[in-house]
Amino acid sequence: MSQAKTLTQSELEQVLRYISTKQRYSIRNKAMLLTSYWSGMRVGEIAALRICDIRNEDGTIKNEVRLSSNQTKGNYGRTVFINDKLREEWDNYMKFYKPKDLTKPLFFTEKKHGFTANTLTQWFFWLYRKAGVSGASSHSGRRTFITSLANKGIGVRVLASLAGHRSIAITQTYIDVNDEMKRKAVELV
Repeated sequence: MSQAKTLTQSELEQVLRYISTKQRYSIRNKAMLLTSYWSGMRVGEIAALRICDIRNEDGTIKNEVRLSSNQTKGNYGRTVFINDKLREEWDNYMKFYKPKDLTKPLFFTEKKHGFTANTLTQWFFWLYRKAGVSGASSHSGRRTFITSLANKGIGVRVLASLAGHRSIAITQTYIDVNDEMKRKAVELV
C-alpha cells in the first residue's frame, strides 16, 4: 500500500487558495485542513473533536487537547499540543461558528452533523482532487507534520509521542526523506 503524499509548502498554499474560492464553508474548510497539518492528528481524531475539547471555560483556545481513548486509534488517550498558529486558526473559526452546546462536534457537515472518520476522509480526498494535488489523502497532513518536524531536527522519540505512536518504527515510516534533509545532513560533517 502506498503512503500518503507529503505536501510541499507550495502545494499546501495551492489547496488553501482553492479553499478561499469556496465562500460557503471556507473558514471551516481552512480550519479542518490546517488542523491536520499543524497538529498531526489522524482524520478520525479530527472528526471526533468537540468544541469542549479545544475551548477553555472562558472561551479561549486550549494549548493542549486531551483526546480520550474513544477518540483515538488503538484506544489509548493522548495529549495533542497545539501551536500558536493553530490556536489562532481555531479562534478565528470559533468567531464564525458560535454553538451554544459545547459538546457538539467542532467541525460540522452541511447538514450540521459532525463528520465521521469516513466522511472526513472522503472530504479530504475530494478537496485535494479539486485543488489539483494528486496523490494526497486524508493522511497527508499528518505525514507532512511529522516529516516537517523531522526536517527541522526533532528526534524520532519526540515525533512518536506527538503522533501518538507507541513504536518509533511506525513513526520512521512517516518520515519522507528528501533532498533538502540530505543537504542539511552533509553540511553537519
